[in-house]
Amino acid sequence: MSSTAHSKVSIIGAGAVGASMAYAMLIRESAREVVLYDTNEPKVRAEVLDLAHGTQFTGATSVSGGADISVTANSDVIVVTAGAKQKPGQTRLELVGVNAAITRSLIPQLLEHSPEAIIILVTNPCDVLATVAQQISGLPANRVFSSGTVLDSSRLRWLLGERLGVNASSIHAMIIGEHGDSEFGLWSQAAIGPVPLMNWRDENGRGLSELELDEIAHSVRNAAYQVIEGKGATNYAIGLSGARIVEAVLSDENAILPVSSVLQNYHGISGIAMSVPTLVNRNGAARAIEVPMTDGELALFERSAAAIRNSLASIT
Repeated sequence: MSSTAHSKVSIIGAGAVGASMAYAMLIRESAREVVLYDTNEPKVRAEVLDLAHGTQFTGATSVSGGADISVTANSDVIVVTAGAKQKPGQTRLELVGVNAAITRSLIPQLLEHSPEAIIILVTNPCDVLATVAQQISGLPANRVFSSGTVLDSSRLRWLLGERLGVNASSIHAMIIGEHGDSEFGLWSQAAIGPVPLMNWRDENGRGLSELELDEIAHSVRNAAYQVIEGKGATNYAIGLSGARIVEAVLSDENAILPVSSVLQNYHGISGIAMSVPTLVNRNGAARAIEVPMTDGELALFERSAAAIRNSLASIT
């Protein structure tokens, strides 16, 4: 991915996710300038130095940063990763109170320095925080959204590819709803190449059973818990998926990604951020693409919406 001329991306938070995202953007040349901001000055200075020392090998992208929020000024895109991290056994929704407070504090400061920026939240619970950020900023929903289930959908495609012996790039399937325990696979719209998933057969004429699909969806929902249990944080894959979203914005791609933005009458859901197939371009989360759902999928979508509303109610 070649960098967009004169583009500046600021990453808020120099923890495992923020640093990994900065690294991914450098090696993918996602932007011309990557800035890392954190209130922990020794930490952010060390991360910037470590990244900068490798820029001989990363093309035209530069990296800088610091503990003064003014380093983020005039950003085209701001990615917020700052917040309390998820502990082993902890759900994303359990982070809501502290991370909502951080979001409420950060967003006005960031917009003061970059009033035209697109803001992407990666901190969990990302659907709740995207809703909070949109409300406090007063920005249109396209300009403040979260990474949603972009990573979950990548996990889904990898698992399906492993099971079916097909390259993940040829698998068209998405996880939608809450980025959390109520997310689900949109199986009715999934396809392997041009073949609907439900019609797919291997060389022995065998397809995927409902039980197998349920097991795959369960593995996707629990993937982050497995990683956190083993190493304390998820960082590499979310860094890459975050870089991918930024590229879709800066390059005005009109890519379809399952990011999470505040919906308006999407299958009857309004006023909360949820992940659905979304057109992503230089305007941000430009348009939620309404797709057909089965009755069962609609029920799961409404259950996801209820989980997000209940979490929002706990902080109002």
